[in-house]
Amino acid sequence: MLFFERDIAIDLGTTSTLVYVRGKGVAMREPTVVAVDRGTGRLLKVGADAQKMLGRTPANIVAIHPIVSGVISDYDMTMQMLRELLSRVTGFSFFKPRVIVCVPSSITGVEERAIIDATIEAGARKVYLLEKAVATSTGAGIDISKPDGHLVVDIGGGTTEVAVVSLGGVVECESIKTAGDEFDDAVVRYIRRKHNVLIGTRSAEELKIQIGCAYVRPEAESREVKGRDLLTGLPKAVTVSANDMLEATVEPVEKLLETIHMVLERTPPELVADISVNGIVMSGGGSMLWGLDKLVTSRTGIEAVVVDDTLACTAYGAGKMLRELGNMQEGMINLARRKQMK
Repeated sequence: MLFFERDIAIDLGTTSTLVYVRGKGVAMREPTVVAVDRGTGRLLKVGADAQKMLGRTPANIVAIHPIVSGVISDYDMTMQMLRELLSRVTGFSFFKPRVIVCVPSSITGVEERAIIDATIEAGARKVYLLEKAVATSTGAGIDISKPDGHLVVDIGGGTTEVAVVSLGGVVECESIKTAGDEFDDAVVRYIRRKHNVLIGTRSAEELKIQIGCAYVRPEAESREVKGRDLLTGLPKAVTVSANDMLEATVEPVEKLLETIHMVLERTPPELVADISVNGIVMSGGGSMLWGLDKLVTSRTGIEAVVVDDTLACTAYGAGKMLRELGNMQEGMINLARRKQMK
């Protein structure tokens, strides 16, 4: 392995974590889940292997998400998970890697310090923090160095971040906890209310992917889903239509639209004019909800476009920023904030 390949970018998400290795591209995509022995505190499994244990573990084993809303909720587990992921992509090496970690624009100083310390302890030589909106814009092919406004809507698993990017930094942003997981929870609540049947979040996610929509579908579609009848306690199957899914997700979708409007209202007029020409860039797994881009376009009057690889766009952008490590300041001041302080 050549020395320059030891530069790594990590998109640390609530639902999944992507690792980009310079010279190789995205080397790993793993669910942000760890399985832990409750008695000893020992880490048992990481990623996909741990995700298979969710809801199926004995009492002494617990599967947890160490990252919540883009920030660390369990420091020790995050550190051990990062150590495992870094060891997988670097192998045996005398040289520790330099690492870029993507973080939400709304992150606090304490949360930044926790991510830096955990990454250093996991085996990084130097750590650089980069705002997700900047990484997503770069991954979408936008030249962020120009004085030109772009609106980025990144809908992840735990958070949605709406940000205006210009001159390599974030001008205005808002982060909310209404995202992909909230869509799933809304489906669970809707089916419970309408059919008196309780389904799991994984079943709800499958429904969302198959027939979920934020805009009226041209063709009627439906799927059967199995759950537990709350009256009898026995298994029961119900049929759910695309219109049901449209109704189920209306509340979180409205919150998302309100946030976009809020950010646009706070944005300087010159940049709003740029955004009306450049359009809205949508990324993250939640942006794949059918018709969401159409709904955003109709409600804002600005064309919304979903990037090609929605799940890996931020990781690719952070990977491109590895070339700029010489211009970035190590630690808590990332590229965007460094430029704003000049």
